[in-house]
Amino acid sequence: MGMRWQGQRIDETDSEALPGMENRTGFLRTVTTPEFAGMTFHEVLAKSALNHVPGSSRMPFQWTINPYRGCSHACVYCFARGTHTYLDLDAGRDFDSQIVVKVNVVETLEKELRRGSWKHETVALGTNTDPYQRAEGRYRLMPGILAALAESGTPFSVLTKGTLIRRDIPALVDAATQVPVDVQLSIAMFDETLREAIEHGAPTTQARLDTVRALSDAGFRVGVFLMPILPHLTDSVDAIDRALRRIREAGADHVIYGALHLRAGVKAWFLQWLSQHRPDLLSSYRALYPGGASEAPKDYRTWLGRRVKPLIRMHGLEARHSADRPRRRSFSEPEPVGTQPLWLFEQPAGERIAPSRVGARRAPAPTPTLF
Repeated sequence: MGMRWQGQRIDETDSEALPGMENRTGFLRTVTTPEFAGMTFHEVLAKSALNHVPGSSRMPFQWTINPYRGCSHACVYCFARGTHTYLDLDAGRDFDSQIVVKVNVVETLEKELRRGSWKHETVALGTNTDPYQRAEGRYRLMPGILAALAESGTPFSVLTKGTLIRRDIPALVDAATQVPVDVQLSIAMFDETLREAIEHGAPTTQARLDTVRALSDAGFRVGVFLMPILPHLTDSVDAIDRALRRIREAGADHVIYGALHLRAGVKAWFLQWLSQHRPDLLSSYRALYPGGASEAPKDYRTWLGRRVKPLIRMHGLEARHSADRPRRRSFSEPEPVGTQPLWLFEQPAGERIAPSRVGARRAPAPTPTLF
């Protein structure tokens, strides 16, 4: 399979390349191994490790590190799928199985952190593709990244679906003695049949909840990203209540939620999956995400907020801003409840929220979808 970094002049550069991959002289080799059947690793030398988030972005952080491109968790809804098309790979199966590995990311990061211009701003890991996907079991890049950040005095956050983070709990604990460390697990599917169908490469829900427990027992105030919430699939009161109960029982500190986000690079792939698994919902999703729309309508998001926020409060899983929580940095800001007409999203019979569950205090609004 030919890709855009192959067969080029050795001095070829591309201003539209993925961050850290502008110079194609960085391509090293392609690797396949029996223990990772069905997967191909493309090892590259990255020019940079720290990626600066554009000022126009809605992301609540300015710096990220992405040691991998593509992700074997194979989540159908993953917003990062479109980035693979730059490499002449598709946003579907190739994204799940053709993994770009920045093998020199630790050494590059160490050099960048030593620069006098580095201001030790918080760095987010896991905002594009998962740093604890299966490839990390082979390449072991994260221990070096965590150590470099901590030793330089740089705060960081980690968001993952991967249970492999449990391997690095000692390193995370050590880092947290030096800098603020924010740890979050992404857990969106609490029906195992649905999880297997829509994110078949990811660890089971229970395995991730067990990871929340392990991190919590290690002293971290673990956040859970209950996102994306899927219209008509995971947005019922019963489904949300069961999910929050299991999250609370696992020892999580807080929950951040958000509705499904369908960027152009993932929408076609998701709708194809829907046509195979839930064709009865195709017309509803096309109405919710028409044309080039990537976000669910504001009416739906307001309706979802009125449904989810009281349940989050009831389970004691609100994300709070407080000086007494030094090991967690909240990324969310309060948002007033909207006054949009909700007749399109009336609760079905039997899904009314009991008055005792509804509090007057508003919970923080959802952060932008990261996975």
